[in-house]
Amino acid sequence: MDQPTSSFALLERIHAGDREAFDLLFTRYQRRLAVLIYYKLDARARGLTEVDDILQETLLRAFRSIDAFAYRTPGSFLQWLARIADNTIADTARYQTRARRQAVAMVPLRSESQPDGVEPADSETPSRILRNSEQLAALLERLDQLPDQYREAIVLAKIEGLSTAELAERLGKSREAASLLLHRAVARFRDLVEHAPK
Repeated sequence: MDQPTSSFALLERIHAGDREAFDLLFTRYQRRLAVLIYYKLDARARGLTEVDDILQETLLRAFRSIDAFAYRTPGSFLQWLARIADNTIADTARYQTRARRQAVAMVPLRSESQPDGVEPADSETPSRILRNSEQLAALLERLDQLPDQYREAIVLAKIEGLSTAELAERLGKSREAASLLLHRAVARFRDLVEHAPK
């Protein structure tokens, strides 16, 4: 197994019963996962509201099945979350096309009467939620300004965390070509950020 990461340490704490570790771990991956979800949705479904709904459902499903996750290598947790997001997106699409509601088992939120419940995902202050939404919107806007190949390279390498070899395989390019593409994509992205209106 590769060298464990700080995510590994949080997962160990979760398996030992530390509920605070859930919030720390999910917060660490929330923005990256939101970007992945945004680009996995078809153009008609893309919107911050839809992304947030999918993100919350993905994190809820991850919470419910965290005991089934086995850490293998750095990046394996995000890959696991991405697979859950794929399933959530597919389920949402099926729900929307059939236009029917399906019952969802409720997970009790933490309260005085439910001290072992889950900490609500939206327990942040309204200003923090707004700031995070604005930052995500700005990030997505910059990524949308990139040519498709550049955006795909950045999402795969910097958001999903693929290695250069995995990036090359996914793009169907040599390692050198994938590396050069990523370098150019990051340079263009930085240029967009530097010249963005304040």
